[in-house]
Amino acid sequence: MIGISAWDYVYIRTCIFLLHLIAPLSVIYSLVSCLIHPPFHVPHVLEVWLNLEAIFYLVVFLPRKIYLQTVVTHPTADRDDRRRLFLRCHSNIPDPDRYLTKWFRDAPVAEIKRENVKDFFRWAFLNTGEPDPAYDEELEEYVGEMEKLLGRKLEPGRGDAQCLRLTLDKVEMLHRSLIWYLCVFIVDTLASIYLRFYSFDFHRTSLLQFLAVFPTRLLNLFNAYRSPARALTYWYRPHTSKARLPVLFIHGIGVGLYMYIPFLADLNAQDSKDPSDGQVGIIAIEIMPISSRITPEAMLKDEMCEEVHCILKAHGWERFTLVSHSYGSVVATHLLHKPKIASKIGPILFVDPVSFLLHLPDVAYNFICRKPTNASEHLLSYFGAKDMGVAHTLFRRFIWSDNVLWKEDIQHHRVAVVLAGRDIIVDTSTVMAYLTGTDDWSLETEGWENGIWKGDDGLDVLWFQDLDHGEVFSRRGTRKRLVDIVRRFTADE
Repeated sequence: MIGISAWDYVYIRTCIFLLHLIAPLSVIYSLVSCLIHPPFHVPHVLEVWLNLEAIFYLVVFLPRKIYLQTVVTHPTADRDDRRRLFLRCHSNIPDPDRYLTKWFRDAPVAEIKRENVKDFFRWAFLNTGEPDPAYDEELEEYVGEMEKLLGRKLEPGRGDAQCLRLTLDKVEMLHRSLIWYLCVFIVDTLASIYLRFYSFDFHRTSLLQFLAVFPTRLLNLFNAYRSPARALTYWYRPHTSKARLPVLFIHGIGVGLYMYIPFLADLNAQDSKDPSDGQVGIIAIEIMPISSRITPEAMLKDEMCEEVHCILKAHGWERFTLVSHSYGSVVATHLLHKPKIASKIGPILFVDPVSFLLHLPDVAYNFICRKPTNASEHLLSYFGAKDMGVAHTLFRRFIWSDNVLWKEDIQHHRVAVVLAGRDIIVDTSTVMAYLTGTDDWSLETEGWENGIWKGDDGLDVLWFQDLDHGEVFSRRGTRKRLVDIVRRFTADE
């Protein structure tokens, strides 16, 4: 994340303002130049660029924006499963008033009435937005439990409050200019050079899949390694160690693997100090729809799991260490819920995970509803949440009940969870309290040795009070602690 100084704020707001101007100025200039002879002359190169930007906005962005509004097909569950999920969520709500207020987009409490709460529960647990008398009894039960938690009765009727229902609401996205995608192309090229330098081999997809990703990735044209999966690309470092486990790494929302290169490089550097047992293999998966590119729709959980399993099988990995960051914890959750993959997962490192306590509103609210005030929040909102692929993934491919992770899901694994005290996405203090099993949701960490809480069940929680979401990868000292954890985990079995 970017800093919080006044200069950072001015810089990021200026960048956003200038990028916002490109589309309207390009369209206006192109229309004027077509209808009348412009009273001024611009250089030919600039004129071509403005025309291309206008065409891109009108022919690519606007039609795609309409297409991406298509409503998702929701999963189904029987009443017992729904009730079990509701009660599990219900027992982990530290502040019920805040819970409702944030899910209802900061609406006044007086406007959140009984029917409004039923609308929310209808989406959250019944996976629908349409009223159906068949579910009235079930909804009444849920509302009654909510009233017990609130300690008051909800006012009957319907208020003006509108709840956040990601898979039913309009997909909120903003245009990206060709200049922006040129920057992404340059960053992707630099990342590829660095990864090749650090002994990673790129595994490409077919030519058809290559043409479906914009900006174009030249690696697909000049690479001999083919991914065994249909659509999933990845970088691979061969595993030659006989005594240690390989590592599967899953990144978060951003521009792909670029920000993680120092971390991956540090993992490699550890092996060079002790080459007697060979090297620990690494598979770093690329999730293109959340990497600032125009791509096909993000894969649903079953398809993603099959693609990952195909890659693991191709490389003969029967057991591995799982490392994920941010959105990568969603994919990690899916893998943990698939028995044929879960049986291969050894120790797990979650960095800034978004999956724990996902029923709470913070992750969805901070991505979608919060009005940004500082540089980091503006960076997250414009360059992250409002990106075309990211927005569609969050609104149409993000089924929260499939993505939520509970302590019971990781109880048979050695696990470390890294949390940042100034995280602008996750309510990390609440997640920390949940993981450490305390009833005090404002748990203090001063007594933790080196900021680490060690549980009796193989769960460790690392707390970095002064870091924001993702910053643990950008600082050498904190990154070294991640590398030490991974190195210890790979040697555990």
